[in-house]
Amino acid sequence: MEQLKGFGIVPFAKGALFNMLRTYKSPNDKVSALIENGDIISLKNGLYVVSEKHRSEKLIIELIANQIYGPSYVSLDSALAYYGLIPEKVSVVSSICSKRSRKFKNSLGHFYYFSAKPDYFEIGVNSISIDNRHHFLMASIEKAICDKIIFTQNLNIVSIKSMELFLVENLRFDFSGIQEFDFSIIEKCIECGIKTKALTLLLKYFKTII
Repeated sequence: MEQLKGFGIVPFAKGALFNMLRTYKSPNDKVSALIENGDIISLKNGLYVVSEKHRSEKLIIELIANQIYGPSYVSLDSALAYYGLIPEKVSVVSSICSKRSRKFKNSLGHFYYFSAKPDYFEIGVNSISIDNRHHFLMASIEKAICDKIIFTQNLNIVSIKSMELFLVENLRFDFSGIQEFDFSIIEKCIECGIKTKALTLLLKYFKTII
């Protein structure tokens, strides 16, 4: 369908699709046919994106993650990999959300959302612009590291040495840009009272290697 090209790479709701299909007697059946024929991709119930058959641009997976469940911002390994700070390829798109934790699976991959309290959620979130046309929310580098520490289960960091081992051996973190870090973001995260000791050790460690 030629009209599908108008959606571009931005996810759209079933209402927008129904508006396009208003001349059909059974729009639900047509939606199912569009999915089955590979014209559109179902991201979750009622949310879709156009398949590569009807678009010329590559999908922005971070934008997709923001739209599947929100308010949310991409973080943890997904953000650290985006910034080029860890070498591993990320198989799950991880985000922090202000609602309850959720997981979604579709043909594009796995999307995990970890719940955070409002005062913590709003710290250190950046709006990333792609070609001044598409925007998505992502944790700053500093917030992504804090999120990684807070949302990693059974993480036992009790000293600066154990923090170093976590960053260097576990994450294989790239410290080349640490002089540009905004430590006030980590300080604000500490003030929220979540894993305070570990975040304080993180801040102390970074300051020892500048």
